[in-house]
Amino acid sequence: MRLFAAVLPPEDVTDELAAEVARLRRLPGADGLRWTGRPGWHFTLAFYGEVGDDLVPDLSDRLARAAGRTERFSLALSGGGQFGHGRALWAGAAGDLETLRLLADRAESAARRAGVPMGEHRRYKAHLTVARSRDAVDVRPYVQLLGEFGGRTWTVADLALVRSNLPTSGVPGEQPRYEVVDRWALGGAG
Repeated sequence: MRLFAAVLPPEDVTDELAAEVARLRRLPGADGLRWTGRPGWHFTLAFYGEVGDDLVPDLSDRLARAAGRTERFSLALSGGGQFGHGRALWAGAAGDLETLRLLADRAESAARRAGVPMGEHRRYKAHLTVARSRDAVDVRPYVQLLGEFGGRTWTVADLALVRSNLPTSGVPGEQPRYEVVDRWALGGAG
């Protein structure tokens, strides 16, 4: 199954982002972007790709330990940016980004120790993707508006293992479906 570890913002936080995205979607050219669906909004900590069913129990055990060793922390949606010359538009984060990065590192390490092939390690960049494009797009007006955005602060209390079900219908604009496989409370044990 196709899996990733993530922090999932609470509904009231995504309500605020939804209002901001509605504003962005009124900008000229917005119909040229593929906007991510609200159920898919998350901060990916580590992307695992296809993981064999035989590796999932060990991965889950290791993620549970990683969560238990990580204290709860404050986070807020804040600002935004782009990757790939407008191929991805994202909302950023503010708050305890060091603990978020630590949790991302632990989620990646858990996978490596469980035998999940992870490829090259990259420094974690907190982002929540709100739109994508197959082609390079000038997203500067969107980035400028997102730069002014700041959501309320919440306490991140858990780590989620999420399954990504890719679209199969061939319908243009269809979004992946995300299913939470498991969640573990952050423990603050250090």
